[in-house]
Amino acid sequence: MISEIRITGLGVIEDATLELDPGFTAVTGETGAGKTMVVTGVNMLLGGRADSGLVRHGVRRARVEGRARNVPKSIVREAEERGGELDDDDELLIARELSSEGRSRAFLGGASVPVSVLAEVSGDLVAIHGQADQWRLLQPARQRETLDTFAGKAVLVPLGEYASAYKRHREVEAELIELTTRQRDRLAEADLLRFGLDEIAKAEPLPGEDRELAAEEERLAYADGLRSAATTAGDALASDDLDSSRPNDVLGLLSLAKQVLDGEREHDNKLAELADRAGELGYLAADLAGELSSYAADIDTDPARLAVVSERRSLLTGLVRKYGDQEGTVDEVLEWTKRSAARLAELDGSDERVELLTAEQLELQAQLKDLGSQVSAARKEAAARLGVAVSAELSGLAMPHATLTVEVHETTAGPFGADEIEFCFAANPGSPARPLQKAASGGELSRVMLALEVILSDTHPVPTLVFDEIDAGIGGRAAVEVGKRLARLAEKAQVIVVTHLPQVAAFADRHAVVLKSDDGSVTTSGLVALDDDARLKELSRMMAGLENSDAAQAHAEELLALAAERHTKSRKKKR
Repeated sequence: MISEIRITGLGVIEDATLELDPGFTAVTGETGAGKTMVVTGVNMLLGGRADSGLVRHGVRRARVEGRARNVPKSIVREAEERGGELDDDDELLIARELSSEGRSRAFLGGASVPVSVLAEVSGDLVAIHGQADQWRLLQPARQRETLDTFAGKAVLVPLGEYASAYKRHREVEAELIELTTRQRDRLAEADLLRFGLDEIAKAEPLPGEDRELAAEEERLAYADGLRSAATTAGDALASDDLDSSRPNDVLGLLSLAKQVLDGEREHDNKLAELADRAGELGYLAADLAGELSSYAADIDTDPARLAVVSERRSLLTGLVRKYGDQEGTVDEVLEWTKRSAARLAELDGSDERVELLTAEQLELQAQLKDLGSQVSAARKEAAARLGVAVSAELSGLAMPHATLTVEVHETTAGPFGADEIEFCFAANPGSPARPLQKAASGGELSRVMLALEVILSDTHPVPTLVFDEIDAGIGGRAAVEVGKRLARLAEKAQVIVVTHLPQVAAFADRHAVVLKSDDGSVTTSGLVALDDDARLKELSRMMAGLENSDAAQAHAEELLALAAERHTKSRKKKR
């Protein structure tokens, strides 16, 4: 239940607070005072679209706050998961801010949340019904939703199963079309993949083989030069000329240097260190000379092997050009092989896939036919009951001869079954029932809407209902009956009604008026709860446009007495 609504900086409302209790609250006021801003504010709390043009001129932002008590646990959990919480009075604060630049912010339990979250959670708290909803009722989709809601589980359970099966049927159908219409393309793709896989399989490339062959080819191509360089360098390090009195190789010279230094090392430690380093160089030079000799001996000049390596490299290079990627290596060719083998298996299995999908399609079609029949049967049964119930309500709304019939016609199967729902209306016994949009006037449509809301409140209750001039287009005794029905509805839910009819407002448990003041430049509005005397004056004003009209006041007193009598009877029935 909503316990309080506060609006600041929205339209003509500067700052207004509406405290709410259970039951029926009527909101009235002069034209232009800002009654619709109350509904607009509630709509913002529900996560509805908000136009920056609604922000009051001269202020930076508009803000709407709502406090709700006895909130469902699911909504409390949602708030807590997002960092919000109930306040000290165990009430949940819901708020929405709208800046003059168009930026919007939402809050749940004090925590900032996306606006979409308000739409998700507030739908279980509040429902708004206005003139726009009346016209939406004329749409086939809305009529179908209304019937299904009234029918309850009898329709909604098989309809849920039907919707899942229908979705899967569409997916299967799309895949079958894809497989059958692209069969030629799939065969061509499979042939190309087989050719490539066969070509690569014949070559039998190994990971990293191309790099190893490149290095080997380089060595074979330059074998003579490599051997000559190694031999020359080896001779420079260690010469075979042993008869020379003066060494001309590195090892000989290092040995001579070591010998000369050793002769004097005992006289100076520094010189001794240098002698040792000359010895170390000799060891290193000897080791290098040995490796160069071994390298030169291992160099193989084999023109036949060079031809084999070059031919193999050419084969692998061709494969890389065809099947490689950016780096251009044999490893990429092997990766292509893995991917292509998997894709070929998928393509080769397409015929089997078509068979499986075809079987599943037939099974789903049978399932849809069965579920669709269940949904249709439940809808027809509920349609008869809904028509009788609405007609009975219309009789109590000063339309004793009006009837509503709900027709269920077979149509092409779609996501919501194979039925077309049509509400038909007849205002008089001799009039043929015609589609609601063609037969009902604005006032009649208002009462049909209210009748449906009263009936659905039993099967699909919402804690708080807000009606925005649902009484448009009616008056007189019909308006009195609308007031009675709203009062009856308020026995099951909190009802807030923005109305211009005194006959409706008189049946409210509480009455608030939107007052407009004008200081000559700026018009402001505020919400004021009325006591009995003030309420009598407001009802008189609504009837005659004047607060001091004796006739209007007498009529207002009569209406209040009628409403009081109705409340007394209602309380006795409850006992």
